[in-house]
Amino acid sequence: MTTLTRVYAFVLMFSALAYSFWYNLLGPVGTSILLLAMAAITAALTPVWRSRLAGRTRSWRAQPWPLIAYAALGALSIVWSSWPLATAITWVMMALFTAHGILFARAFTREELLTTLERALGAILVLSLALEAWVALVLRHPILPNFSDAPEDPNPHWYWVRGNLFDDLLVGSRIQGIVGNANLLAVLCVLALIVFATRFARRAPHTGARVVLSVLALWLCVRSGSAAMFLTLAAVGAAALIVLLFRRFTGRRARTTLYAAAITIVVAVVAGLLIAKDSLLALLGRSSDITGRTEIWAKVLERAVDSPLIGHGFASPWLPWDSAFDGWIMDHGITVFHSHNMWIDGFLQLGALGILLLITIYATTLWRSWRLAISADAATRSMAPLLLVLVLLVQGLSESAPLMFWGWMLISGLYTFVMPCAAEEETVAADQLGSGSSR
Repeated sequence: MTTLTRVYAFVLMFSALAYSFWYNLLGPVGTSILLLAMAAITAALTPVWRSRLAGRTRSWRAQPWPLIAYAALGALSIVWSSWPLATAITWVMMALFTAHGILFARAFTREELLTTLERALGAILVLSLALEAWVALVLRHPILPNFSDAPEDPNPHWYWVRGNLFDDLLVGSRIQGIVGNANLLAVLCVLALIVFATRFARRAPHTGARVVLSVLALWLCVRSGSAAMFLTLAAVGAAALIVLLFRRFTGRRARTTLYAAAITIVVAVVAGLLIAKDSLLALLGRSSDITGRTEIWAKVLERAVDSPLIGHGFASPWLPWDSAFDGWIMDHGITVFHSHNMWIDGFLQLGALGILLLITIYATTLWRSWRLAISADAATRSMAPLLLVLVLLVQGLSESAPLMFWGWMLISGLYTFVMPCAAEEETVAADQLGSGSSR
């Protein structure tokens, strides 16, 4: 990878993961200009991408057809959209993030992707700490997005950074980092921990810096106070343990037993969480309505059922200045810009057809990532795609982030990345079957 490609890949990855940093810094107009500029630069670098794609052709079966179909359905929905301008604007953003996700998966090797991810996430962690410390120690007062003047007694949820980094070591008020959102900061910390652990396992250089960044990621995750991310960390840890067991026991009988045990445990844990939901939420400091999410879901579903097959039109995120969303659902005096559940959001926008495509995308990615994680070939197997898609699935239960910006770019890249691996496995399996039958 050339220096130019490496630097530009870092800028792209950082900007996608920390999109709200640019929004809080530059505002909607400035951020839009930045996105379009990046799209223009990507297009201008087409000869570079072609040279990197040389010899990496894919069969038509390995193309990301469900992603293409979802994007096509989103574009087509402008015909019947209840918010056509929002559909047009957000679809362009979705198309850009989809294209860049596919580009990352196709034009970069696994090590290049992990290195770029690690650097981008590391930069977000360090800058988050620096900004929080600057606001707490130097400014000594919270700041609003775009450094706007604060009205008298503003709602704390309006702030970009609240300046409470040093309220306490672990249990102080929630911090939001450069992204200006505690839940987003938390999920980025979890992604960072997964990438750092993968790089540790592969004995990548700069171990000392990675240890420091891992501690910082864990601390920022705790200080973000996201209940969902604590559950996500538990799910990621359990999945990693199961993968290690499958790698250890490769016999058919042993794996059948492991599958049965894993399914039983998952069902039991899910049932236990549902039964003890209120007690668990109270332990995590959350209300029984999941911090108002159940009310949001009810309002979204009430509108969604009016067009259950094709939805009301693509809009990820909802544009708060559009008349269809302005003041529709309010939270702490702020117009909500997504439904806090990617499946409910997908149903509102593109109906049952959209949900079917989303299920296809996530189920395929999950299964192929699983096969890659437990592959007998130690040189090609990787646990990272499985854990990353698992984070998106868990987050999608309480957030709509997997449908937009970095979340959509990540699933687009993961789906595209695991396809060739699966195709190669199927080829090997077919060859082995042919050899066996000829004996």
